[in-house]
Amino acid sequence: MAVLSDEVKREIGQHFVFGFHGHQVSEDIKTLIRDYYLGNVILMKRNVLDAKQVRNIVRELQSIAKESGHEKPLLIGIDQENGLVSAFSSPTAGTQFPGAMALAATGNPDIAYQVSAATAKELKMVGINWVYSPVADVNSDSRNPVIGVRSYGDESKEVTRYASSVARGLTSCGIAPSAKHFPGHGDTYVDSHLALPVIRKTRSQLEATELVPFNALIHGTPPIASVMIGHMALPDLTGDNTPASLCPKITNELLRNQMGYDGVVVTDCLEMDAIAEPLQGGCGVEEGALRSLLAGADVAMVCHTFERHVGSINRVYAAVENGELPYGELVTSGRRIAKMKDEFAGNWGDVLVRETEETFQKEWNELKKMNMELSRTAYQKSLAVVWGTEKLPLKVEKKKKLLLFTPTMESLNRAVDDPEGVLRDRLGRLRNTAGASYLGLASEVQKRVTTMRHIVYSSHEDVDKNIISDARAIVFVLRNADRSIWQKHYLRKVLTQSKDIPVILLASCGPYDLAGAEDLHEKTVFIATFEFTRNAFEAFVEVAFDGNEAQGCMPVSI
Repeated sequence: MAVLSDEVKREIGQHFVFGFHGHQVSEDIKTLIRDYYLGNVILMKRNVLDAKQVRNIVRELQSIAKESGHEKPLLIGIDQENGLVSAFSSPTAGTQFPGAMALAATGNPDIAYQVSAATAKELKMVGINWVYSPVADVNSDSRNPVIGVRSYGDESKEVTRYASSVARGLTSCGIAPSAKHFPGHGDTYVDSHLALPVIRKTRSQLEATELVPFNALIHGTPPIASVMIGHMALPDLTGDNTPASLCPKITNELLRNQMGYDGVVVTDCLEMDAIAEPLQGGCGVEEGALRSLLAGADVAMVCHTFERHVGSINRVYAAVENGELPYGELVTSGRRIAKMKDEFAGNWGDVLVRETEETFQKEWNELKKMNMELSRTAYQKSLAVVWGTEKLPLKVEKKKKLLLFTPTMESLNRAVDDPEGVLRDRLGRLRNTAGASYLGLASEVQKRVTTMRHIVYSSHEDVDKNIISDARAIVFVLRNADRSIWQKHYLRKVLTQSKDIPVILLASCGPYDLAGAEDLHEKTVFIATFEFTRNAFEAFVEVAFDGNEAQGCMPVSI
C-alpha cells in the first residue's frame, strides 16, 4: 500500500507506452506526459508525414517531458519491422526495406544486419529510439493470419540467425530492439487482434521450437534490450487460458526466472480484442494493464484511445493505493526501464540537440540516397523463382496484348491493413490500404509492353473469355490464395482458356499459394516476392521482363 504522491505517480507513468493521433503533437498526448507523467510514446503510421515533421514532433514530445520534470527522456517507439509492417517508411520518410521472410529469402543474414542498421540510422536521426522488432516467431503454421511473412521462416534455427542479425543491427546504431511475440505466435491460425489464440503445446515442445530464437536473443551479445509479450493462451503450460501477456507463469516464471531475462518486458497492444473485447473473453484494456504489470511486465502498451489511456493509469493508481500492486515491485521494474533509457535515449542534451534545418536535410538526403541503393540490392536478392526459371524473361511481341490479373483487396490483418491505426470491428469491416502497390505493379509492367490490360479479379465474377482470347501473355498475381481459395479457382479458369500462351504466376505475400500444384509446373513460371510492396514488385518486373537473375531462395517448406 502506498500514498499516491507525486513521486509515486511519476513512477507509475514510466510503466506505460501510449500512442496518439495526427501529424502534430495532440493535446491528449501533452496531457498524458504533463499530468500523468507518461514515460514512453509509440508513433504509428498515422503520425508520420515526412522525416523533418517526425523529428519536430519527437523533439516537442521530449521538450514537454523535460518541462514537466521528467528525470529522463522519453522512449519513443515504433513498429518498424520493414516489409509490410513499416510505420516509418514512405517516399518522404524512411526507406522501404524487405521484411522478415524476404530477408530470409536472400540466404544471407549479413544483409539483414545491414538493412537493420540502415533503418536504425534513419530512426535515430529523427529521434526514435525503440523499435518493436525483430519478429522472433517461428511460422510453423502456414495458415497463420497475422505472422506469416513477418516471420523469417518455419525453422527455429533460421529464425534465430536472422532475428539475431536484425537485433544486432538495430542495437549497433543506438536503437533498442524488441523481440516479439513471446513465447511465440507462429503456431496458430487465430489473429490476436480479433480473438485469443490457444496454443496447445507443452514446455518441451516450446523449447524445441518457439523458445529457441528468444533464448538466443536473451543470451546474445549483447542481450536484447526488450521483449514483447503476446496475447495467446498456452493452457498446457499455464493450466488455463489466461493470455500470456497477463500471466505470471509466462512473464515472471518462464521468461524471468527460468530463461534468465533481466531486460525490459513490454506487452503487445492491450487494445487488441484478445484483451479488450469481453465478447472474446477479454478482461478489458484497463484491467488488462493492471494484470500485465502484476504478471511481471515492465511496460503496458495502449496505442489508440485517450479514455483507455487515462483509465489504465487510474486503474494502476487505485491498485497501488490499496496494495493490490506492490509499489516496491514497480520501483524494481522501473530500474530496468531507466537502464534502457540511459543506454538508448541518453540525456536531455542528446534528445534536444539543435542542428539547423539545412544540416538535417542535407544529412538526411545523403543517408536516404545510400539506403535506397541498399534497399534495391536487398530486394533483388530476395526474389525467388519457385519453378520455371528456364522460361524467363517473358517475351511479348510488339502490339500483342498482355493481361495482368491482381486480386481484389481483402482484409489481411490489423498489423498490415491499418497503417493509420483505424480499428476494425468483429465483422472485419475496414477500408483496405494495400491497393496502391498493385497499381504500381501495373505501371511497371505497362512500361515494358505495348498493350496491357489490368484486371482486378474477385470471387463473385467469372472469367471473360473474350478478354483472354486475344492475349499473348499473362501475369497472374495471387495474395494468400492458400486461405482465399477463390483465387485458385479463378486461376484455373484462366489457365483453361489461355491455351499455350506464357503465364507467370506471382505469390505477392505468403509463398504457400500453390503448394501441391505440380500440374502447373510445365506450363507456368511461379515467382515469390514475399510482400506486396512497390519495391518488391519492381524487383519482380526486372526479373520477369528485363532478364535480371532471381537470386532468392525459398525460406519455408511448401
